[in-house]
Amino acid sequence: MGEHDMHLRKNRALWDTLAEEFEGPGERAWDSQMPSWGIWSVLESDVRMLPEGLAGAATIELGCGTAYVSAWMARRGARVVGIDMSPRQLATAQRLQRRHRLEFPLIHGSAETLPFSDGSFDFAISEYGACLWADPYLWVPEAARLLRPGGRLAFLTNSFLMALCTPEEDGSAATERLLRPAFGMHSIEWPGDHGVEFHLSHGDWIRLLRRSGFEIEDLVELRPSETAKSRYPHVTLDWATRWPCEEVWKVRKCV
Repeated sequence: MGEHDMHLRKNRALWDTLAEEFEGPGERAWDSQMPSWGIWSVLESDVRMLPEGLAGAATIELGCGTAYVSAWMARRGARVVGIDMSPRQLATAQRLQRRHRLEFPLIHGSAETLPFSDGSFDFAISEYGACLWADPYLWVPEAARLLRPGGRLAFLTNSFLMALCTPEEDGSAATERLLRPAFGMHSIEWPGDHGVEFHLSHGDWIRLLRRSGFEIEDLVELRPSETAKSRYPHVTLDWATRWPCEEVWKVRKCV
């Protein structure tokens, strides 16, 4: 890796460090037969991240972590591949595969340079994986390359609004004030060893997705229920019920 890949080094080190903390949540997600999404566990019936007719489809999870999303797709009959840059996260995923007797390939690598030929997949998905921790100007064209014409991409990440309102201090919740400029937003490097996140404005996302050969089908701004709970400190329930803290993009590769 060169200097331009420094974010990959930092994020790989971060997620190797966090791997133990995410074992428990990963186990619970693997145990669940009903997908739920994001930090507030919004139900699949409200989000519809997974398309109908996954049986037999070639699918890939970009930044799979403990690979529970891959497991949800495999149980729907999809032919699944998971890729992640953290060896320790993949080790947890492999352990959970054995526990649940569910096998699919798990690859150590980056979504910015995918080891697959053009048009290899029907569906790609990322929930707080590559869509947050990889450079979108690299991973989005790669996702487009590996999808067949008509193939779909869905990804869930922090909302652009929340990125503008989140303080740099570790553990601080999003405020009601704009704390950083919107124009020119690309990445946020958090203090200490907290990694590098990537955030684009809606306009920049639209231009990048269209330039990469996608047509945009939907943008879903998630809203938790008034009784939802989250273990994450960076946004309160009150904030998240008034403004979107998470968003889902659904796009299709042009035929």
